[in-house]
Amino acid sequence: VQLQASGGGLVQAGGSLRLSCAASGLHFSRSVLGWFRQAPGKEREFVTIISENGKDTDYADSVKGRFIVSKDNAKNLVYLQMNSLKPEDTAVYYCAAAVRWSSNENAYTGWGQGTLVTVSS
Repeated sequence: VQLQASGGGLVQAGGSLRLSCAASGLHFSRSVLGWFRQAPGKEREFVTIISENGKDTDYADSVKGRFIVSKDNAKNLVYLQMNSLKPEDTAVYYCAAAVRWSSNENAYTGWGQGTLVTVSS
């Protein structure tokens, strides 16, 4: 199982960015997927999770109302639309496949290299 996030970059505070995640080695339409992030000097933290059919989601309080996760089972892609970005959103963002519905990173597999998002003030 391997997932690779892309789409990161430099954006000003208040701006938007959309990340993509491509998956291989798993049955995508049957997979629960999640996004995590790791800021410099901090531990990796949960951002959001999306169900197999994309209808159920959950978000960390810090991004609720600003970030939107979606899943395209036809293209084997999961997206993270990030709006109203803040400097504290600066981090490397990762996607991974969940073995169960959880916000704990130990419940995930298929970690790729991540993509860096930098939000300037």
